[in-house]
Amino acid sequence: MAMTEVSRRFAQHEELITGTEAVAQALRLADVDVMAGYPIRPYDSVMSSVAKMIANGQMDADFIVAESEHSQFEIVKHASATGARVFVGSSGVGWMYAMEAIVVTAALRLPVVALVGNRALDDPGAFGVEHNDALMVRDSGWLLYWVAEGQEALDATLLAYRVAEDARVSLPCALSMDGAFLTHSQHLVLVPEKDLVEAFLPPYDLKKRRFHPDNPISIAPQYNEDWVMETRKQSDAAMRRARGVIAEAYAELKRLTGRGDPDPFVETYRVEDADYVLIGMGTVAMPIKVAVDQLREEGKRVGFLRIKWFRPFPDEELRRLLHGRKGVGVVDRDYSYGSTRHGGAVYNEVRSALYDLEDRPPVIGFIAGLGGREVSVDDVFQIEAKLEQAAAGDLGAESAHWIGVRGPVE
Repeated sequence: MAMTEVSRRFAQHEELITGTEAVAQALRLADVDVMAGYPIRPYDSVMSSVAKMIANGQMDADFIVAESEHSQFEIVKHASATGARVFVGSSGVGWMYAMEAIVVTAALRLPVVALVGNRALDDPGAFGVEHNDALMVRDSGWLLYWVAEGQEALDATLLAYRVAEDARVSLPCALSMDGAFLTHSQHLVLVPEKDLVEAFLPPYDLKKRRFHPDNPISIAPQYNEDWVMETRKQSDAAMRRARGVIAEAYAELKRLTGRGDPDPFVETYRVEDADYVLIGMGTVAMPIKVAVDQLREEGKRVGFLRIKWFRPFPDEELRRLLHGRKGVGVVDRDYSYGSTRHGGAVYNEVRSALYDLEDRPPVIGFIAGLGGREVSVDDVFQIEAKLEQAAAGDLGAESAHWIGVRGPVE
């Protein structure tokens, strides 16, 4: 994308860095005040990158090494309440161990930004990517964003602070990044200079909600049954307002950097004239795009839609882009035991979003790439073929299809 006139005012330099290193650069530029870390791969390389920058004098921040994942989330929760811009992260079972603090952070409306290095939940022990870890908070009030490549890792981190800290939102935001496929792979990334970020990201200010001796307020009161409903409704209102704030912030970041998708919530690839559309999140975008190009060469009109924001969910965008298609295939890197048609979380969300359409397409679920198994181009060919069969009614209303499973499995 050509850089705009406005973006040329701000210098940006190119670096070959990993996805987690891109996040670390964004943390430096955002002047994060407090970070807490406890090592669990694959997220933890962002903390080692930050530690090096602090040691080399490139970054001024308090870096607290916690004794557990739970403690690190408690540390940043309290730091955020006192007016500090914070960062934290975890992966897999580490993210689960911190769940008490994670849920409370959302209920307190504290704009903590966290990185989830997506990793399969134990047992069996696995370090490969699955999305179930981050999806565990989908109903708790966290904003959820899935990153696909290195440049987006940096830009989305800055975007997360801008949106989460906006007084109209004030909710925590988790950036999900596929373990190994993105956390540790290198990308060419344009790193902006500080003046660009200062123009985009205002100082963190909780205003009258800041916990300080000069501002006596109550934090985490015991509501019991008296005011819980009202508290939940306030969080619901904030999540609803987040859509407008995201659109504003995305447009501003796009103006300043000269890059970005046409839509802040989804990325589309060859969708305009597609009969069949495949949907996914994260790095599965790469093999699907390659497969789409090859299928197009065979005369098949196939497109791809990547969901970026899972919370708030882009239901309006999906209805606008998917109505009237012959079929929609949702590729989940997660699973939801016992759910509708035994599909994944994304499948069920997409199916629900399209329910009210008069010309809604058939939506077919696919489970692929669990535990870090690669989703290959050949897998995508198989998915597309099954999607065509299902749309034609040749497969019946069977459960979601698991792709690449060595069997038989009972």
